[in-house]
Amino acid sequence: MVFAKRLRDGVIRGDITCSVRIWTRPHVTEGRRYRMGDGEIEIESVTPIGFPDITPELARESGFLGVLDLLKVAKHGKGNNIYLIRFHYIPPRGKRKSGSNKK
Repeated sequence: MVFAKRLRDGVIRGDITCSVRIWTRPHVTEGRRYRMGDGEIEIESVTPIGFPDITPELARESGFLGVLDLLKVAKHGKGNNIYLIRFHYIPPRGKRKSGSNKK
């Protein structure tokens, strides 16, 4: 999965843990990991949703200012199917999330 440049730091910090995508079919698989920078994201779920499910809260949770901001980025290609993807970031081995202190 590729994220807009402005969202990448939020994904790495763990602030962004979901994404709305408009595709013809899912391009990611639940349980699989995908490279992102030096680390990976692991897909927790891929759920079909409808336009009414895209709320201002979901847009903010996805790292956007609002629904219109999200929709400008969510569409990829000719697809009309909307998917909510939940995931978590896995840092590269030997590196910890910033803000973590070793004891």
